[in-house]
Amino acid sequence: MRKVVLFGLSVLLVMVMGLPVFAQDATIEPWVCPEGFAGQTLSVYNWSTYVAEDTISNFEEACGVDVIYDVYDSNESLLARLSQGNPGYDVIHPTDYMVTQMVDLGLLEELDLSMIPNYANLSETFVDPAYDPGNAHSIAYQWGTIGIGYNITNTGEEITSWEQVFAYDGPVAWLDDPRAMLAIALNLLGYDPNTQDPAEIEAARDYLIENSANVVALAADDGQVRLEALEVDITVEYSGDIFQLIADCECEDFRYVIPEQGTNLWADNMAIPVGAPNPALAHVYIDYILHPQVGADISNYTAYGTPLNPDLVNDLITPDLLANPGIYPTEETRERLYFLRAVPDAEVFYNDAWDILKVSLG
Repeated sequence: MRKVVLFGLSVLLVMVMGLPVFAQDATIEPWVCPEGFAGQTLSVYNWSTYVAEDTISNFEEACGVDVIYDVYDSNESLLARLSQGNPGYDVIHPTDYMVTQMVDLGLLEELDLSMIPNYANLSETFVDPAYDPGNAHSIAYQWGTIGIGYNITNTGEEITSWEQVFAYDGPVAWLDDPRAMLAIALNLLGYDPNTQDPAEIEAARDYLIENSANVVALAADDGQVRLEALEVDITVEYSGDIFQLIADCECEDFRYVIPEQGTNLWADNMAIPVGAPNPALAHVYIDYILHPQVGADISNYTAYGTPLNPDLVNDLITPDLLANPGIYPTEETRERLYFLRAVPDAEVFYNDAWDILKVSLG
């Protein structure tokens, strides 16, 4: 799903007015909606499977509002939709590099942090990020990695490297994300994953084409569905999507691994697009998401990392999730991770390379 430098990051049942308190720390006060919003509507545009089951309904109940909730499957889809004019969204969730790109294109409103008191709950790691200095247009929502999900029953062995994915004698799905997939190839070739050199981008394209014999699908953020349906044995996917599959399956078949050669570490964000019909309620929603219990519930459901201060949320995160190095990478693993940056001058090269690759795959 799914991106700031997260090195050194400490690992990290919605609680709203009138609802039960499930927190281990009884001193956490429930989130209370400001007055004056009853009867209004908020429109949220987010990635799929990216909120807890009651995140939206509890917000609606607390504020007396209705939420229209739509989903998209890639940053490129989000950008294309907003570039044609905001059709009515109040809150969107772009990834770090996409925040920079959308700011440059004038697509994001400036945030009024005085309307978001829970901004104080954000971990220092996510305050003043390189992709959005001063959090002028965005605030972190969730973070994770892009790695390898696989069915060990079918592969017959642990998958720990990108080379094993490329050499596997069986059906494989890649993520339909040009920046993410081309960055994998660039990294393996010894190039900067954020290169703007057309020749290096073409080399990455050719590397992927040469290693695509086992690819049966480019998955639009649904590789875990193909894995569960046994359409593929291996998929390149967002970490939380695979961990959600593992939790739902309650079986021993599925695994997720951060490949030993490294991969993309990302942070998704909350932002208000230009032309939002209800920016005031959008600020309130962002404040709600930054409440410790709300943020912890989302991370417990999605199996992604929360950007909130660990001192506030560690006791609220499921212990097994906190202890999982695929969700909260060790310091040694983090040294092999990289971040995607906005490369507007080279975006056409990446898109052209990806179009050629897709034609090659048929």
